[in-house]
Amino acid sequence: MTGEERKLREAIIAKCRWMNDSGLNQGTSGNISARYKDRMLITPSATPYDAMKPEMIAAMALDDSYGEWSGPLQPSTEWRFHLDIMRARPDVGSVVHTHSTYATVLAIARKPIPACHYMMAAFGGTDIRCAGYARYGTAELSELALEALEGRNGCLLANHGMIAVGANLDKAMWLAVELETIARQYYLSLALGEPVILSDDEIAETARGFSTYGLQAPKPKAVAKPAVKPRASAKASARRIEKRVGKTR
Repeated sequence: MTGEERKLREAIIAKCRWMNDSGLNQGTSGNISARYKDRMLITPSATPYDAMKPEMIAAMALDDSYGEWSGPLQPSTEWRFHLDIMRARPDVGSVVHTHSTYATVLAIARKPIPACHYMMAAFGGTDIRCAGYARYGTAELSELALEALEGRNGCLLANHGMIAVGANLDKAMWLAVELETIARQYYLSLALGEPVILSDDEIAETARGFSTYGLQAPKPKAVAKPAVKPRASAKASARRIEKRVGKTR
């Protein structure tokens, strides 16, 4: 194991512990994967995050040896949709799956999330779809998830939870947090009545703004200041004053 791979494995474990500490997930119900060269690293099945070590992370080939894995523990039971997402989406470097409360509540109600907030633009479209139901760990669930994720960076899984995907581990976890936040906001807005939904044009405008968000404007070119003559000493100034006074007497 290279130092680079070990750091990625350690980062996966740290994210797992963080998402439980933050309330984004409970127990070992969630799972995280990350792309490493031609393999996928994924959390092992039914292993408490506090007891997890880098060596326990399972590795799965992204090529045609579908389902083969290496490591002391078998991969998460949800390895299929993690693997299928990465194989179908070269832009995805990490997948985060959680049973976060509000996203799961909406998934139980089979409610997709419309563009109730401009942050929907971060997910690549105007809604978060809810995939149909299939038992966890099945090929059918993986197919439904891939369909719901088409053109999107997140989806709900009916009566199950949610998935967020990103270019790397940090981005995927950030989107998982954003998805749960939007789910909570939408749920609470439903309690007030009929939420106002943003138009497709308004979401597209936000997406355009995101394309430059965080980019620093170029610094203005430095303008040369005019040279300033050095000030005369106090004694020299006093002598000039005496000369001027003497001429006027």
